[in-house]
Amino acid sequence: MFSTIANIFRISELRRKILFTLGLLVIYRLGFYVPLPGIDQTIMAESIKKQTADQGGFGQLATAFALFTGGDLMQSTIFGLGIMPYISASIIFQLLTTVVPALEKLQREGDTGRRKIQEYTRYATVGLCLIQAIFWINYMLNQGYVYQDYAGKLPFWLMGVFGLTTGTIFLMWLGEQIDEYGIGNGISLIIMAGIVARMPDAVIYVWNNAQVQMGAQAGGGALGPPKILFIIVAFVGVVAATILITQAQRRIPIQQAKHTRGRRVLGGQRQYLPLRVNHGGVMPIIFASSLLIFPGIIFGYLAQGFPTVGIFRFLQRSFYHDSYIYILCYVGMVYFFAYFWTAVQFQPKEMANNLRDYGSFIPGLRPGKRTADYLERVMGRITYVGAAFLALIAIIPTVVATKMMIPYSVSSFLGGTGLLIVVSVALDVVQRIEANLVMRNYKGFLSNE
Repeated sequence: MFSTIANIFRISELRRKILFTLGLLVIYRLGFYVPLPGIDQTIMAESIKKQTADQGGFGQLATAFALFTGGDLMQSTIFGLGIMPYISASIIFQLLTTVVPALEKLQREGDTGRRKIQEYTRYATVGLCLIQAIFWINYMLNQGYVYQDYAGKLPFWLMGVFGLTTGTIFLMWLGEQIDEYGIGNGISLIIMAGIVARMPDAVIYVWNNAQVQMGAQAGGGALGPPKILFIIVAFVGVVAATILITQAQRRIPIQQAKHTRGRRVLGGQRQYLPLRVNHGGVMPIIFASSLLIFPGIIFGYLAQGFPTVGIFRFLQRSFYHDSYIYILCYVGMVYFFAYFWTAVQFQPKEMANNLRDYGSFIPGLRPGKRTADYLERVMGRITYVGAAFLALIAIIPTVVATKMMIPYSVSSFLGGTGLLIVVSVALDVVQRIEANLVMRNYKGFLSNE
């Protein structure tokens, strides 16, 4: 391992890419603490932390937002919106390419078409930033987080809206620079950096609240040896399982047709078509957790507006993180979006036509419709397994936090969206470094020799 790390820095191009990537991530973390003018950061942080502790709708929104956007609603900085507007715009255009013929035609044009779609995505990002920034500034005004000297003033509105928009556009630019000159996917690395930056706080909490005496009563948030041992073992086990399911594939045997050219017989090789078990990646969890935030917020507003109507208070509590109804809805929506994302991204007819055009076929099946039906049936079965894993990973932090009385800031690293993103991005970076090392005849991380 140490020799492999040394080999990384012997290759000047790879060393330059890694240092460039780390440098831009440092810039992101520095900008993360640059506050917007006119906001009382202390009052704002205390108020949102209280809402988070109470598991209210907005508290859930702030926690989920910090997990997979690279931003933080608990402190209003220039990077407060994170990279979410760009992710939203990318997902929108990714879905539109499957239903809008003009965008589908652009995507098939290769690099030129993809660059055009990327340009549209940037424009959409600016529009989403302006809309979200206006809502966020208006929310801070209504909650009294703005100094009285700035409240309601046009310069404050302009500084706030354009500051948040510029911060997100700058993060988008950082991600694109990492894509072009660094190593790894820039947007994913920014999100990963935001998640990993929260890990020292969790470790410090465990250290400060550790109760090492076996016979002592672990009260007041103290963590005894059994809980600490469980946290360590669960973290290692969940990470290993996440890596396993992320890399898992169902390999479909593919046979190439034989072709005779003069006296030579070409083709006839046996290959495999890999189908990922977790085809949707982290997207089903992101969609499910994002949509389940809104019922808690809506019912919370209704409960405040109609305090005598008990049903609204009941429904609000039903969508807290530790609620049975919330967990049941969470699992159901993860399954729904896993199949939805697979249906949008996986095109069995196109795949079957490509196999037929290249002279390949699945043994025992006719090329064309029967092959497409078979691929669709197999993908539906393995998606069921992948969705079950995603649902399990999604609810582990909530179950651990509720049943073992471990803070959610600690249990969130035992599963959920954050861990899945970190593992997926880390594997992608390791594989890219591995490819650069092997290409230059160096031993990589994944080499057996």
